[in-house]
Amino acid sequence: MSAPESTLPYPPIHKDKKFVVLSDWDGTITTRDSNDYMTDHLGYGCEKRRKGNLDILTGRTTFRESFREMLESVSTAGHTFEECKEVLRENIKLDPGFKDFYAWCKGNDVPVIIVSSGMAPLIRAVLSNLIGEESANEIEIISNDVTIHPDGKWEIKYRHPSSGFGHDKSQAILPYRALPNPPTLFFFGDGVSDISAARHADLLFVKVTSSGDNDLSSYCTREGITHVLFEDFSRALPVVKSVVAGDKTVAEVLDR
Repeated sequence: MSAPESTLPYPPIHKDKKFVVLSDWDGTITTRDSNDYMTDHLGYGCEKRRKGNLDILTGRTTFRESFREMLESVSTAGHTFEECKEVLRENIKLDPGFKDFYAWCKGNDVPVIIVSSGMAPLIRAVLSNLIGEESANEIEIISNDVTIHPDGKWEIKYRHPSSGFGHDKSQAILPYRALPNPPTLFFFGDGVSDISAARHADLLFVKVTSSGDNDLSSYCTREGITHVLFEDFSRALPVVKSVVAGDKTVAEVLDR
């Protein structure tokens, strides 16, 4: 199957690294999903959003279409993109263990890359608010973008518009797999947007969500994809440390 054409550039891959962390943003690095928050409070609401997620899991619709409808419900309700930025800056919080996790990775030459189905300007706005502009600018983000029209309406600009995922996250992972000496790849996720990446990481961490809606875990269990559940990054860090140090293999972690 050929790779979907990307409408947006990719950063260069880290060819010389032994370990690479790729992580979803919404609900994984943050404690709440920003797009869900916008939809629930500014758009068509939680009930319709959850139905869309369940329809994705059962194959009734694609993530691309369901997600576009979610965001359209916010834009057509008259909420400008700048207003959405401010709402999210005020209400989205960082996973309590992420700062230490990122600091350890940075100090041990392990790149951390955000791979998100969200929109880059919103991610940057929230990230800089949570960890400071300097650190936020250091972190690579592979995501979708936004188109803002003259009348103030806005819509998501998908990285892979021909893919049912809108952003096929596997395309951020597979180039590493093709390297002569591929690094060990850690992927962190929590929801339906991470399904495209789930089977391509060496070690998949799935976040246990406070809402109890563990869509990625449900998918992985159904599809037989081995994964490690984690509550926050402080719980994941010792596992990553043990693999990087060579104290445990990925197989040993998954077999525990």
